[in-house]
Amino acid sequence: MKMLLPLLLLVLVSQHALAPVVEVYEGEKSVLLPCEYSGFIPEENPTVLWTRNDLDPKSVHVRREETNDVTGQNQLYSGRTSMRPDALDSSDFSLTLRNPQMTDSGNYTCSIGNERAELKLTDVQLHVKDQQVEVKVEEGSDSVILPCKTKPNIPEATRVEWTRSDLGLMVVREYSNQSGQLMTQDEVYRDQTKMNEDPLRTGDLSLTLKHPTERDSGGYICTIYRDKDILRWKVMLQVNKPFPSWAKALLVLLLVVSGGLLFYFRHYFMSVIPVKVKVEDGETSVTLPFKTTKHLSGEIQVIWERYEPFQKAHVFTNGQNQYEEQHEVYEGRTVMNDKPLETGDLSLTLKYPTDADSGEYKCLVWRKGTFIRKKTVLLKVKVCQVQFKVGAESVRLPFITTENLPEDTKVEWKRKEPEPSLNVSVYKNGSDQHEEQHEVYRDRTKMNEDLLKTGDLSLTLKQPTVADSGEYKCLVWRNGNLIRKKTVLLRVKG
Repeated sequence: MKMLLPLLLLVLVSQHALAPVVEVYEGEKSVLLPCEYSGFIPEENPTVLWTRNDLDPKSVHVRREETNDVTGQNQLYSGRTSMRPDALDSSDFSLTLRNPQMTDSGNYTCSIGNERAELKLTDVQLHVKDQQVEVKVEEGSDSVILPCKTKPNIPEATRVEWTRSDLGLMVVREYSNQSGQLMTQDEVYRDQTKMNEDPLRTGDLSLTLKHPTERDSGGYICTIYRDKDILRWKVMLQVNKPFPSWAKALLVLLLVVSGGLLFYFRHYFMSVIPVKVKVEDGETSVTLPFKTTKHLSGEIQVIWERYEPFQKAHVFTNGQNQYEEQHEVYEGRTVMNDKPLETGDLSLTLKYPTDADSGEYKCLVWRKGTFIRKKTVLLKVKVCQVQFKVGAESVRLPFITTENLPEDTKVEWKRKEPEPSLNVSVYKNGSDQHEEQHEVYRDRTKMNEDLLKTGDLSLTLKQPTVADSGEYKCLVWRNGNLIRKKTVLLRVKG
């Protein structure tokens, strides 16, 4: 049996699955990197290794037969990793990483072996995020939408879970196509939640919370278990108290004086209180929420406008999207929900938001030339900031985007200052173009393997110095057109 081990390992190396993706928010207590094994375990000195090849040393955690071995462990993970005590008996080699930080984002490898050979079991892509969507609503409203959207046509085996992160992971709603719409749910939210029909086909996994009250304020997490991937979105809901009773009495009095004033004030106040939405530069999409009366009838026109500078982001007239009327900046980047006039959900999804998209947006609703509704949304696209200590071996500029990019995609990392911008790293035609990068960065940069397949366009900068501080941009091109962009600010820690 011992003689067969090297051959067995060689056969199994090619059988490991594609790397699952695990997402978690910075500030969570821990995150689990999955690794389960059903094969042969060496009889002599079996060892489970968790490594990260873009670090030096690359060791994240080592588990031997009797104990954990911290010898050679990268100090970034000191005291933060653990495995099950019976890992080698149960063949569950999953790694628990406590207090995840943005610098923990990267590709982790789980392996098993002994002194003779080593078997790579799986890769796990960890993405630690710091952004969250903020949604505000007034207590007494019919409902509020907590947005959670991903690409359409999700596999049928996918499970979606909405939880309250601030109440001990209370289950708000759970969805699985294989076992029906409603599964496990805390009784507090019984009959209070709703999800869209056929969410796996549309990719719209947003949660509708009916009759929100002040107790519903807090953090919500949308978790998508897709194959071996674990994707997360965080939404902060703030339910505000309604107008005080004296203000309502005043409005009633005004109604007696002039019935039209009540209608005016109600819609005026609802339109001038803006919703604030935050997202990180480089995310796949962001939703600008607006839910109003269902079954809008007549000749309805919906216009989403950007102010300072003024630009039409999206126009919807008489049941049709009028893409020819939108500003070129938003071409191919905006989507509204199906049948918005029937559902009253006039929310706008903006794909691939960048810091240049930050600003004030208004949704204006017209009927036969008469203004009837308005909503203001303040969008803040945060620029990713990465810090490093002087003397560090390397620093990672993160950018994870859509998987399976076309082979003719070109990826450029550029340094904005000093002028003119410098080429930090260039990837095209399936390889790095070292001759196109500036000499300052020669032999100091590294990008991941199969970056177009995985969508991980992150850049590792070796031996960073104070002079490397500044603004970096990752530009993704296809056929001469810019299809993705992300900005990263690199700063010296302290």
